[in-house]
Amino acid sequence: MVTVEMKPEMVGDALTRLKRARGQLGGVIEAIEEGRDCAEVLTQLAAVSRALDRAGFKIVASGMRHCRQVEEDGEEPPMTEQELERLFLALA
Repeated sequence: MVTVEMKPEMVGDALTRLKRARGQLGGVIEAIEEGRDCAEVLTQLAAVSRALDRAGFKIVASGMRHCRQVEEDGEEPPMTEQELERLFLALA
């Protein structure tokens, strides 16, 4: 499998979303440990899940932009459209 190096400047907003999700997940764990209401825990868990999904989609979109730019610059992109599509579908 071809790899694309993950650089913070390349993924930008996705990294921010992941850090936020990390904090939310800590809150979910704490809520479970404290025996909080099930609905509250599940609501927070759903928020974490959405945040992770959105971060993943941002990363794939960033990879697509990167590959397109590389190709426009006359170079061989590090990933094919099929590889990017497979990554996108892995998130669905």
